[in-house]
Order: sequence, then C-alpha cells, then structure tokens
Amino acid sequence: MKKKILVANRGEIALRIIRSIQELGYAAVGIYETPDSEALHIRTADEAIWLGDGPRRDYLNIDKVIKAAQKAKADAIHPGYGFLAENPDLSQACEEAGIIFIGPSAEVIRNLGDKVTARRIMQEAGIPLVPGTKDLSRGEAGVEEAKAFAAQYDYPVMLKATAGGGGRGIRRVDNEAQLLAEIPAARSEAKAAFNNDSVYLEKLVINPKHVEVQIIADNFGNTVHLGTRDCSIQRRNQKLVEIAPSLIQDQALIDKICETAVKAAKAANYTNAGTVEFLVDQDMNYFFMEINTRLQVEHTVTEMVTGIDIVRTQIKLALGKQLAFTQDDVKLRGHAIEMRINAEDPQNNFMPEGGKTVSVYRSPGGYGVRLDGFVYQGFTIPEVYDSLLVKLTVFGFSWNETVDRLRRCLKNFVIVGPKTTIPYYLKLIEDPDFRKGDFNTSFLDTHPHLIEYTDQDNEVNKLARLIAEIHFKQENPYAV
Repeated sequence: MKKKILVANRGEIALRIIRSIQELGYAAVGIYETPDSEALHIRTADEAIWLGDGPRRDYLNIDKVIKAAQKAKADAIHPGYGFLAENPDLSQACEEAGIIFIGPSAEVIRNLGDKVTARRIMQEAGIPLVPGTKDLSRGEAGVEEAKAFAAQYDYPVMLKATAGGGGRGIRRVDNEAQLLAEIPAARSEAKAAFNNDSVYLEKLVINPKHVEVQIIADNFGNTVHLGTRDCSIQRRNQKLVEIAPSLIQDQALIDKICETAVKAAKAANYTNAGTVEFLVDQDMNYFFMEINTRLQVEHTVTEMVTGIDIVRTQIKLALGKQLAFTQDDVKLRGHAIEMRINAEDPQNNFMPEGGKTVSVYRSPGGYGVRLDGFVYQGFTIPEVYDSLLVKLTVFGFSWNETVDRLRRCLKNFVIVGPKTTIPYYLKLIEDPDFRKGDFNTSFLDTHPHLIEYTDQDNEVNKLARLIAEIHFKQENPYAV
C-alpha cells in the first residue's frame, strides 16, 4: 500500500507540494474549507477532505487537520508555509498521533519561533547579532528598559513581536514619544496576531540588504546550504521580489554568510528545510535576523539555480532518508527572479481584489520560465484568503538575460478581471537601479515614482477579453 501525505495548506503551495508527492509515487491528500470548493489543489490531489465552512479557522484548527489525516490514513503531514507551518503545536500533535511531520521538531520550532530565545541560541554559538533586548517587562518597567536601550544605541530602533513572523508585528520607532505610544499598540497587535503580547527592541540597521540562506539538514547530522537569496525589495516588511543568488560581489563575504547559516542551523539542532535570514549593512557587516522553520514562498529561485527539488528532499528526509548530496555537490548557476503576481491594485494602496472572476487567463512560457499558481480562467478569487494568484519565476545565465526574460514574461501575461501587480512590476524592472542590481530594503520608499504607471496591459486585456467573448459565443451559441 503506497504512502499517503496530507497537505495542510491551500493555493499554489498546496499544488506545489502535491506535485512532488505524486512524483514520488505517493498519494496526496488535500484539505479545504467551503470558499475553496472550486480550488485547483483539491482537484489535483488524489483525495480531498472538507474541514468546514471556515474561512481560515478550519485551516488553522489542528484537531481537525489531525482528524483529517487519520481519516485518510495519512503517513505524514506537510504544512507548506503560512497557516500552521510554524506552529509547534501541529508538530507536537503529529508526534502524539504517530504521524510524520515534514519539518523540524516541535522544540526547534518553539525555540526559533520565539525571537528572543533564538537570539540567545545564536549568541551562545557566536553568531553575529544586531544589538537587542530580552522580552520587555510588562508595565512601566518595560518602558524604562526600552528607554534605556534606545539611550544606549540611539534611535531609530525596531519594536518587534517576540513571536512575530511574515513581516507582522514590526514597527520602526524614531523617538521617545513614538516609543511610548508604540509599545502598548505593538503588544495589542502581537496579541491579536500571535496570541502572545511579548515584544522586544532591536537597533535598526539603516537601509540593509535582506540576504537569506536556504539550509537543509537530515536526521544523521548532515547540514548543507543551497546558496543565498536577496529579498530586499519589500512592501510593509513583506517580500515582493526574490532573487537567487544575492548580487553581492564579495564572494568571501557570501561564503562566510553561508557558513554562518550552517553553523546557526546546527546550533539550533535543525532538521529538514529552513531559511536563515541576515541583514547586511552598508559597510558589508552582516547580522543574524531569524530562522524561518518552514518552506519559504521564494524557494523556487533556489531550485532554479541549483536544480534541487527542495520539497521532494523535504519529504524524503522526513521519511528517514539521508541527504542524497553533499555541500560539494551543490553548484549554483545563473540567476533566478521570482515575482508574486497578486490580485491587488497597487495604485489603491495595494488593495486586494478578492471576489472578482478571472475572465481571461493567458500565461507566458518558454525557456527558463516557471509558474507556480492555482488560478484558472473562470476562477473567482476568494475574498477571505491572501491575494497571491501565481508566482512567476524566471532563470537566465546572466543578470541582464534574466531581467530581459522577466520583462518579456510580464508583458505576455494576461489576467483579465482583477487588477494585478503586473503593471507595477513592469515599471519596477525598467528602473535603472533595479537593472544595475542596486537595491536594499528602502528601495520602494526611495522610488515612489514606480507607482505612477499607466496600465500598459490595458489594451491587450481588452483585446483578450473580446477574443474570449467571441470564442465563448461560438462554443455556446444559445447563451444569453
């Protein structure tokens, strides 16, 4: 009887994982809430289990996920990213139910999910850190601790939720008055987002590059890195554009960052796939930021430049296999860029476009082009989930070739119905600084003109819509 793996997620990442499961010859089990009844991931899975009406609360219900896995007689659960992926309680529940969790142990997730604990582990291992505090005490004592830290290191500082993730629970603070106002607000936000109101302070690194290292480790003591990614182009601390490898030209520095990532993973007793994230300042000093204990959205760019299927590797390691490659086997070639095609209106503060139907969908293709999505023609975008439609990843042997291919793909992409981030990206990649690879986390703030685009796809979309309507009438002559 072949193995079954339940995918505790939805959308493009559920599809991505299902494909690797099926390629390994295993059965993939999907789960869904009522708003996802027409979703592509449950059509692609070998079987699908309805969790409830949702929205979101059933995907986040560990008891229901475990019961679904038991009902399907699944051997393992893959959490994907988001939802329960970084919740140690799911890993713990799997262990107690005798189900394999495809990811690190509950203890590791718990330790690294608490940013202050993670900093302590890294400090003990000699990993370079941005100066920061422990959890701030409650009440006036915590305020005084924060004021003392800011007095020692100067403003600006970053106020962060201890249990934060995904860009949430992070606030820049530029003066004492703002600090006093933001501490209670940050605690409230952290409590709502993570059910944990603990916060701490870090010194703000001005205009850094956000460089991360993909690591992967088996249960036999073998840990390797798969090179770097640059995720500096961000909106509200959320990544928009991801690149592999980093464009930093100092190879000695890159090697040191990658070696440090492996050291950090070993210090945390990490197993399976994860990402060690760093900030690199303007003087090329680097500092540990966090370890994401899951598959990253941007894993596709690493797969494109290494040729390694990270999800397939995750599954094999969780099922007890050793790493099939060593560090010497990992060879990076060329460049890859991923852009998240979201159903959002960038010119309306990136307002989500949920509830709209995709009347025409024409995707690009060709050499070096990868699409990870779940949208299809006729699909109505649920209003209750995130706005990601499809990830476009392109590969090229040089940076310029990769950007040229990305431009061609964006211009050939036709999505009629919702507004998308495509025209914004077209403006972004034509910017001279982007073409030079000159960007850091302040890129969008220092390039406000990017939002002043005219929708270059507008006429193409009108034509595509007209063609689609003609075809529909030809195939359905009696439709009104």
